[in-house]
Amino acid sequence: MQVITAVRPEWIFPFTGLQPAQFCRLVRLVAERGGDAIVDGRPGRQWSLDLADRVLLVATYWRTNLTMRQIGPLFGVSHSAAHRVIDTLGPLLALAPVRRRRVDQIAIVDGTLIPTRDHRLAAQSKNYRYSTNLQVAIDAHTRLVVALGDPQPGNRNDTIVYRTSGIDQKLAGRPVMADGAYRGNPEVIIPYRKPADGSELPGWKADLNKQHRRVRAQVEHALARMKTFKILRDYRRAAHTLTYTASGIAHLHNIILLG
Repeated sequence: MQVITAVRPEWIFPFTGLQPAQFCRLVRLVAERGGDAIVDGRPGRQWSLDLADRVLLVATYWRTNLTMRQIGPLFGVSHSAAHRVIDTLGPLLALAPVRRRRVDQIAIVDGTLIPTRDHRLAAQSKNYRYSTNLQVAIDAHTRLVVALGDPQPGNRNDTIVYRTSGIDQKLAGRPVMADGAYRGNPEVIIPYRKPADGSELPGWKADLNKQHRRVRAQVEHALARMKTFKILRDYRRAAHTLTYTASGIAHLHNIILLG
């Protein structure tokens, strides 16, 4: 017996954060990306759930972080079928790469630690948990996520991960703002540091730092909104799947933000 279904719009927002109209646009996009053509296992074997319910299952899983044995019965499928739905459909929800942009559009980048149980990638970090470092960049004007880096071990600092995750290449050619942790990347605009002798900054530098903090707070708000998808608070799946999961959540974040 299926409990949650996309046929009943009242289930969509509580379990995904999307309004029904936004969810319908997402389903159409996944269909255009080939979601309807994916079969379950053997060629010709169709899914027991239609495409809308499969998209709802993936979004619900990301939002609630229920186990497979919990989420399967909610959709009337086995836990192994729920696994297959997430593995096959999740990548189709990923954020599309930005193809066009104005060269003067400012990006704001920051890293966040994702507690990750797969120790093949995760490392013990400053939060005393095994985590991965995920770099996220937003557009300062629209507040939309425009790029993500590949997850890196959580014991690496932001200035290194900015380069090793590939996000620096995705943001190449546009101004980038970040906090002082990105010192060592000359292309990134960071706040002025206090002089080594301990004296106070000149007033004009202090004012610029204040403006810098006000603008930079937007990326921290974006990270907080992304983490309303609870899977980013305790990632139990294989670490190599975190890339498309984070990208899909960034896509859902943008859809919600656009309204």
